[in-house]
Amino acid sequence: MIEVESYFKSYGAVHAAQGVSLKAGDAAITTLLGGNGSGKTTTLRAIAGLIRPDSGRTAIDGLDVRRDRIAALKRLGFFADRFGLYPRLTVREHLELSAAVHGLKGAALTSAVQRTITLLDMGSIADRRTAGMSQGQQVKAALGRAIVHKPANLILDEPTRGLDIFAVRLLRELLKRLRAEGLCILMSSHIMAEVAELSDAITLIAHGRTVTTGTPAEICARAGVTSLEDAIVALSASTPERTAA
Repeated sequence: MIEVESYFKSYGAVHAAQGVSLKAGDAAITTLLGGNGSGKTTTLRAIAGLIRPDSGRTAIDGLDVRRDRIAALKRLGFFADRFGLYPRLTVREHLELSAAVHGLKGAALTSAVQRTITLLDMGSIADRRTAGMSQGQQVKAALGRAIVHKPANLILDEPTRGLDIFAVRLLRELLKRLRAEGLCILMSSHIMAEVAELSDAITLIAHGRTVTTGTPAEICARAGVTSLEDAIVALSASTPERTAA
């Protein structure tokens, strides 16, 4: 489970988060929605321990990210994008490096790497360098790197951005498989068809604060419309901008 409670973050005069709160449950995909500049990436990076909040709390499986940083982040996988791959390393070497960073050694490391290769069906590319790989193969390698230590929670920041239709379809199926295995998955996205297909729950933010949470159907009902896109636009527009306290 991932929790954010009254999260505030400012960069000088820019108030990136003004009281964001959300909860993402296990065995579910929760999508963080909002326009550009609404605070989505800032919130996800705070959960991943990459940004220190001005105030508020972020927790992973009950572990406070600020107070129990190492223990909390051991339970988290972070999929920023596929371009973080090192072109001269093989898929297996990427997995081994990530597993080692998360404290795995010896037989445990070898087992984790092989489990991930099998889970993501990467046997045919495991010992190939990532340079020159297709988008879909890069997605598998990057996702494998995020989950090799078998985290209970996974964050993805606009994971399908820039992908072709085949890679998008592949990633969606992989996320469904991970959800079925019990992972708590929190992602951001601007693609409504993707959100409607994958999301068990949605948290909408605007102007750096939480507007509403619920299933796609509940969000539409609150806005009095049948289209999720129309609901997001209407609810975001009804949320006035304010300055941080």
